[in-house]
Amino acid sequence: MTSQLIKGFKVGHCTDLEAATGVTVVLCEEGATPGVDLRGAAPGTRETELMRPENMVDRVHAVVLAGGSAFGLAAANGVVGWLEEKDIGWPTSTGVVPIVGSAILYDLGVGDAKRRPDAAMGYQACSDATTALKGKGTVGAATGATVAKALGMERCLKGGLGFAEQSLPGGLRVQAVCAANGVGSIVDPASAGLVAGPRDEKGRMLAPLDAYLSGAALEALGLVGEATTLAVVMTNAQLNKQEATRLAMMAQAGIARAVVPAYTLGDGDTVFVLATGEQPVRPGELTSLGAVAADCVSRAIVAGVKAATGLAGIPAAAEA
Repeated sequence: MTSQLIKGFKVGHCTDLEAATGVTVVLCEEGATPGVDLRGAAPGTRETELMRPENMVDRVHAVVLAGGSAFGLAAANGVVGWLEEKDIGWPTSTGVVPIVGSAILYDLGVGDAKRRPDAAMGYQACSDATTALKGKGTVGAATGATVAKALGMERCLKGGLGFAEQSLPGGLRVQAVCAANGVGSIVDPASAGLVAGPRDEKGRMLAPLDAYLSGAALEALGLVGEATTLAVVMTNAQLNKQEATRLAMMAQAGIARAVVPAYTLGDGDTVFVLATGEQPVRPGELTSLGAVAADCVSRAIVAGVKAATGLAGIPAAAEA
């Protein structure tokens, strides 16, 4: 199943199932107004400071989500190279400089920790990018993703990459791509049902807070930097950087609804917003956009985990 992306966007993946890692790139070759919000305590990012409302550059050309922890930031170099070849970037006196944001998640404990996303994988993800979203579950940046890690990696479940979208009256559209790799359990806000939780000795999924209330999570959570949920929210709305930043802040609520707990010491939870500016926003309509964006983020997280397949000995929620 594929969904047509909002005009001006392409999404591509590079997936290494053997190493259990990968890259997802969101391209906006004509440029898009950026916003970003970081809530987790262990982020790994590139160009997020540039996206702050008070700073100069107001257009970005891609956002890269990657595995590989800090090593995976190298994937963005391949995206920069791909864009430069097409003369896409911020104009300067010596030529264009592609503006590429990025955030990484920790997947080194799954697959081969010595094989991480690099510039070649970022370049390949760009070459794979299309206007029809393809790929979900164990793909791209979420290839090695895991969730429900409260009792350690031996009790976790497979994370995944998901997509959700919503249209508003008047022509506004919102789409979200999310890579779920959080410490927390996954809950479906629509039904309050448990999608993925840490497994007990008999393989049964525990409720989101059980491991914390019992104290069982204390020892397992010593590995505090090995998680993170990432999201890119795309919209055709006409926003400035301040408004795009506010939209990213509101969209973060989607992570908190679907990942329990979110924003922990082990997570680098980050939400990017990219706005093409095609559709004017009426006074007060930013609130509606934020409400919809948060819902898209939570639904994308749930969809990605539900679509995931087991890898490297880690079962998917559907298999548990």
